Amino acid sequence: MKKIVITGSNGLLGQKLQQLLITAPYQSQVEIIATSRGENRFSGKSPNLSYHSLDVTNQTEVVEKITQWQPDAIIHTAAMTQVDACETERELCWKLNVNSVEYLIEACQKLGTLGKSCFLVHLSTDFIFDGADGPYDEEAIANPVSYYGESKLAAEKALQASNINWAIARTVLVYGITEAMSRSNIILWVKKSLEEGKTIHVVDDQWRTPTLAEDLAMGCYLIAANEATGVFNISGPDFLTPYEMAIKTAQYFSLDQSLIVKTDASRFSQPAKRPPKTGFILTKAQDKLNYQPHSFDEGIAILDKQLKTVM
Repeated sequence: MKKIVITGSNGLLGQKLQQLLITAPYQSQVEIIATSRGENRFSGKSPNLSYHSLDVTNQTEVVEKITQWQPDAIIHTAAMTQVDACETERELCWKLNVNSVEYLIEACQKLGTLGKSCFLVHLSTDFIFDGADGPYDEEAIANPVSYYGESKLAAEKALQASNINWAIARTVLVYGITEAMSRSNIILWVKKSLEEGKTIHVVDDQWRTPTLAEDLAMGCYLIAANEATGVFNISGPDFLTPYEMAIKTAQYFSLDQSLIVKTDASRFSQPAKRPPKTGFILTKAQDKLNYQPHSFDEGIAILDKQLKTVM
């Protein structure tokens, strides 16, 4: 049985990973140690799941606990992902997005000296690119335009320079729903706004490949289970603008599309610059991992079904 530590287990991806891995057939294949700061937000129960508080910015705590647990793999989902907050709170951003990875690398190296191999899967982002010519494959040259992107690229470089076994799972605009949501996403925002009769302005000069959280969880698990080293693009398959995503959401829920006003990024004043055209080419993950993501339309339907059970 493979022992997997999940950091950031209270986040959307962390909860989806737990949901996945406490179901058959995975339940009999993995032992999960879920970690996050503070109290556990995930309500799922399983004999193969335990929760422990862990501050990934505390070097001593990270090295001690990882050494104690001796995992076969770590899926590092904990991060500061609020792009504008990263721009203004740079010290905290660096601690969460770079130092945490350095501490996990150190912990894996220490395990190595004890004769225990540990595989580290790190979550990264399309924001390491400038968005000049997406969608990107795994070999594309990074050139971040925000501090968030810089921090995530620095973490990638720390891994690539290390002597441990690692993989990087890059993703794009993750959406989904859990019981304890700390943040919304484009589908929920569009649905709520239109149901309330609000006019919304949505950009049509940015492109992404939006990612269903369940697909990202599966991609991370496939990487960890196969100990597939290197960089993998793990996103949705559809190359869309936020405006197109909003229209698809309105169509699915039979809401008033005339309330959706097409605009461009210059309308919004944000501390951090956004790359205009990112998105990912998924050929490598599809071929090497048999990664099979849902379309955006399928993702909306899955989220709708979950909404009915959560609400």
